Amino acid sequence: MWISKKIIYLTSAILVSGVIYTACKSVAVTGRKQLSLIPESQMIAMANDQYAQVIQQGPLSTNAAQTAMIKRVGNTIKTAVEKYMAEQGRSKDLEGYNWEFNLIQNDSTVNAWCMPGGKVAFYTGILPVCIDEAGVAVVMGHEVAHAIARHGNERMSQEMVAQTGGQVGSIALSSKSPATQSIFQQAYGVGAQLGVILPYSRKHESEADQMGLVFMAMAGYDPNQAVAFWERMKAASGGQAPPEFMSTHPANERRIADLKAYLPEALKYYHPTK
Repeated sequence: MWISKKIIYLTSAILVSGVIYTACKSVAVTGRKQLSLIPESQMIAMANDQYAQVIQQGPLSTNAAQTAMIKRVGNTIKTAVEKYMAEQGRSKDLEGYNWEFNLIQNDSTVNAWCMPGGKVAFYTGILPVCIDEAGVAVVMGHEVAHAIARHGNERMSQEMVAQTGGQVGSIALSSKSPATQSIFQQAYGVGAQLGVILPYSRKHESEADQMGLVFMAMAGYDPNQAVAFWERMKAASGGQAPPEFMSTHPANERRIADLKAYLPEALKYYHPTK
C-alpha cells in the first residue's frame, strides 16, 4: 500500500511528540518543566568515565587543608541535598549518585563543576575568590544544583531533538550510541578540552543560583554570602565580562540582583551551624 510522505511525517511527528511528552520532568526546588530524554543512569555512566579521566590527568592539589575544606563542604552540601530530596519525596532522583569532591591544582582556572552522579571538581584558581568555607559553599551549592536539576541531560535532550528528529527515542536508549556520545561531548565540552564543561544557558545559571541558595542554607551556610561572592567575582573580573546579551551567563549585576530577590525564600531554610 502506498503511503504519502505527508502521513509518514505526521506519524513521525506524533511519535516524537509522544517521546518528548513522556520525557518531561520537573526540576527540584523551582518546579520548572524540562525535557529529559536520557535515563539518568546512562548520564551518570558517561560522566563517571569522563570524571575518572579528569582526575587521572589532574594534577590534584597537594594542599591538605584546602583539599579537606573542599571535601568537607561538599559532604555537607551533599547531606543537605539528600535531606531536601527526601522531604520532597524525590530520593529516587539521586539513585546511582556516588559523590566525589576533588581539588585540581590549576591557579589560572577560576572554575568548578559538577557532573551527573555528584562528581565535583574545584580548581585552585577559584579559591581566592571564595576566600573561605562559606564562599566555597556558594560555589559548591551552585554547581551541585546543575547536576540535581539535570541541566546537562536537558541540554543533551534538546540537541538530540534538533539533530535526530524521529530517531530520538532509539538513540536515547543507548549510552554506547556514537550519536549519544557525540552529543554528550558537545554538551560537556569534553572532546577538545577534557573536563571543561561548556557554559550553561542564562536560564540554567539563574536556576542553579536559586537552588544553590537553598542547598547551602540547609547545610548551615549563610545564603547572604552568595551576594558577597558574586560581588567579589565582579571585582575580580575587572569589568571585562561581556554584555549580558552576548553571554550565556547572567551579567554580574543581574545575577546579584536576582540573588537578593531569592534570599527571603532561601533564608527560610537557614539554621546556622557554622
